[in-house]
Amino acid sequence: MSDSQPELAKEQGDSPSFELDTDQVDEIVDALDAADFAAVRKLCAPLHYADVADLLEWLSTADRLRLLDVLGDDLDHDSLAELDDNVRDEILEHWGLDNIVQAVTNLDSDDAVDFIEDLDEENKRKVLDAIPAEDRTFILESLKYPEDSAGRLMQRELVTVPEFWTVGKTIDFMRQSAEDAPDSLPEFFYDIYVVDPQHKPIGAVGLSSLLRTRRPVKITEVMWEQMLIVPITMDQEDVAYLFRQRDLVSAPVVDENGRLVGAITIDDIVDVIDDEHEEDMMLLAGVGEDDLYDAALDTTRSRFVWLAVNLLTAVLASAVISLFEATIEQIVALAVLMPIVASMGGNAGTQTLTVAVRGLATKELTATNATRVIMKELLVGSINGVLFAVIAGCVAWLWFDDIALGLVIALAMVVNMTIAGLAGTSIPILLERAGADPAIASSVFVTTVTDVVGFFAFLGLAALIML
Repeated sequence: MSDSQPELAKEQGDSPSFELDTDQVDEIVDALDAADFAAVRKLCAPLHYADVADLLEWLSTADRLRLLDVLGDDLDHDSLAELDDNVRDEILEHWGLDNIVQAVTNLDSDDAVDFIEDLDEENKRKVLDAIPAEDRTFILESLKYPEDSAGRLMQRELVTVPEFWTVGKTIDFMRQSAEDAPDSLPEFFYDIYVVDPQHKPIGAVGLSSLLRTRRPVKITEVMWEQMLIVPITMDQEDVAYLFRQRDLVSAPVVDENGRLVGAITIDDIVDVIDDEHEEDMMLLAGVGEDDLYDAALDTTRSRFVWLAVNLLTAVLASAVISLFEATIEQIVALAVLMPIVASMGGNAGTQTLTVAVRGLATKELTATNATRVIMKELLVGSINGVLFAVIAGCVAWLWFDDIALGLVIALAMVVNMTIAGLAGTSIPILLERAGADPAIASSVFVTTVTDVVGFFAFLGLAALIML
């Protein structure tokens, strides 16, 4: 992802705003409707490329394509790297091959890979055939690696120097390269990597250390040898964890032979963390990442499977209720109070589940502390169960003037909320150990457990105590 120059905050009240506001969008849409294209270009000129991406996503398809035609060559191609995939597909379909090739050529290597990997096979082949040979080699090399690996995430542009250079030689090299071949250096970078004759990294030098050191000093005297090296096949979630744990701003990436092939910078990691968080949040609800921009039929299709699974679990819960049909017929109040037990258990389970899934994603919940966490959530569920049992029991007693009914719902509440704490923690852990994504399947299992246990405990205790 490309970095940007510092920009002044736009004041809104007492707090600065760095985001596009609705007034700006309305002005641009009005200018488009009035065919005042000069005004459109004037309004869009000061916008950051990320704001332009937001603008393109917010507009209708017709306005989006009109804006593209109006901006033409003035469109910052970095905006394309910020777009939702579905919106990007619309733009590419409208744009034509020449504009796509120009965009890919102007993007940083990591953004270019991300851009091309989302194209269909035919357009991917056409674009790769049309871009310069050097860019094509880099992109093809990156596309060989798994989609969510460091090989896809890294940028190829980086600064490397041999171990026998001095600080002065390194500075002179960068200045000369900036004059003679500016494309050979990344636009923004944080570290310089020292390599041996086999192009394997042996150390890194931060720009701050370089500029504080006198010119005759050898580069090996100021380099940091204990740098963390990222294998090219490492999963991007693990890379993000490494950056967070060690407070990194950049890290070298090496291939299978240990040779330096690229670098990952903190701006890309921020995107990874955001994407992974969004993915987990969406999967917990059974929806896709692009639901907001998908066509209605596509969204319906993607949600249908999840809803079908939930229907099956609901049928299972109903089957448990049917076992106590005679009990419910004799005590109608049970039908009124049943949802309370199931709902409280479900909410308690969801709370615990959310904490567990987050802990697994951030590696804060591991095999080492899993037992302790499970016992803690079991205790929390039990304590909350007792507290709400008193409240629910008193409400049921006063409502129906039946102390036995209050006792039944109180005991059922304790049982279900205790089981909810246990299920909400243990199910994600078991799913991860089985190789499944806990963010996808956990909520279905936890909801099923709390519904079945809640109904069975409540109706079973009612049959035992009241009949």
